[in-house]
Amino acid sequence: MRLRPVLAMVRKDLLIFFGDRRSVIVAFVVPIAIASFFGAIFGGGSGNSEPAKIDVSIIDQDNSAISKGIVSGARRDKNLRVLVATEQTARDAVKRGKTSVVVIIPAAFGDAAGRAFLGLAPQPALRVLYDPSHRTELAMVSGILTQYVMQAVSREMFGGQSGRRLVNQSLPQVDSMSMDPVQRSALRQMLQSVQSYYDRDSARGSSGGGGLAMPYTVTEEAVTSGANVNYNGYAHSFGGMGVQFLLFAMANLGIEMLLERQRGLWKRLRSAPVSRFMLLGGKVLSGALISLLTLWVSFAFAMIVFRVRIQGSIAGFIGVSVACALMAATFGLLVAALGKTPATARGVTTLAVLMMVMLGGAWVPAFIFPAWLQQATKVVPVRWAIDGLDAMTWRGLGFDGAVVPILVLLAFAAVFAAVAAARFQWEEA
Repeated sequence: MRLRPVLAMVRKDLLIFFGDRRSVIVAFVVPIAIASFFGAIFGGGSGNSEPAKIDVSIIDQDNSAISKGIVSGARRDKNLRVLVATEQTARDAVKRGKTSVVVIIPAAFGDAAGRAFLGLAPQPALRVLYDPSHRTELAMVSGILTQYVMQAVSREMFGGQSGRRLVNQSLPQVDSMSMDPVQRSALRQMLQSVQSYYDRDSARGSSGGGGLAMPYTVTEEAVTSGANVNYNGYAHSFGGMGVQFLLFAMANLGIEMLLERQRGLWKRLRSAPVSRFMLLGGKVLSGALISLLTLWVSFAFAMIVFRVRIQGSIAGFIGVSVACALMAATFGLLVAALGKTPATARGVTTLAVLMMVMLGGAWVPAFIFPAWLQQATKVVPVRWAIDGLDAMTWRGLGFDGAVVPILVLLAFAAVFAAVAAARFQWEEA
């Protein structure tokens, strides 16, 4: 019979929660909408989807065989979307944030690159205009262009008309170059060998070589727990946003407890034949039920709409969810225990939740953090909640992958509950 007051408190909290339309929207609709957005950004539901292409404008002011080869190679690359524009138009597009990178091939670049390739002149420079907020795209474009520049220059130097012309022009000039005699002799021998290569190709009617190619290819393999277990960006985003908003919901529950204390409700509850432990336990129970419902509704939506699957242990998923709900509920109790007034608690709690979800990998996966930050975030409970949910969904791990996150989350819940019970103020100061 002693549980009847506790169950009455739980029922009261659930009725208040579902009776507040704004709370229901924040708890269910908002995390689903935001998680859908983040999931689409971080890979969506298919590991085989076409990669997002980088918009890059290539302006060919040289119009040589080499520059045309560079542009042609870039157009074929699956990671680039090559745009055609004038220099002024391209520069304006970068200023407005519409284009990330502009590559300008200056006049006479082909001849200068050919001479540099043969060691006859300094290296010419490609002009690159870029948006300073897109340095990652700049690095990718630079790496990709290196391949096509090498292919175009070597193809022309070892078989093209401009390469033949350049070698024929350079051979008579070798003896007048100011360089070490040994180097001069080696250069002369190299140019003569290239010239012999041209003559042999002409005698056979060959059109020249295909240029230097990349000496290797890369075979990519996404490693998960099984052949049929694929990464799903929506699984991570729904876990992250679900944890974030159940923390906000429980923080709001703690602030409501502060309001109830101001009204003298907790003072009256102490006169009931129920221990303080049972009263606080009832609050934790109702908060955990709301948290669990919030998390599972979000994942149910993800499973129906975005084909998110529990690829790992179902028992492990339930265990991580329950541990996460208890951690969030005790966090709300901690807010009520440490908060002085509802107004001050609301501001501090909002900052605390945002910091936890940001460092815990709820917004972006923690594996893209710097190494030192990945280690530092292990003291944040959200990190363990996200890792546990990831392990049970797209990683496809067994129950053993859920044991450590469950234990750590329960440890955080125990610490939060102990501090809250010790510091809880039953009357308004």
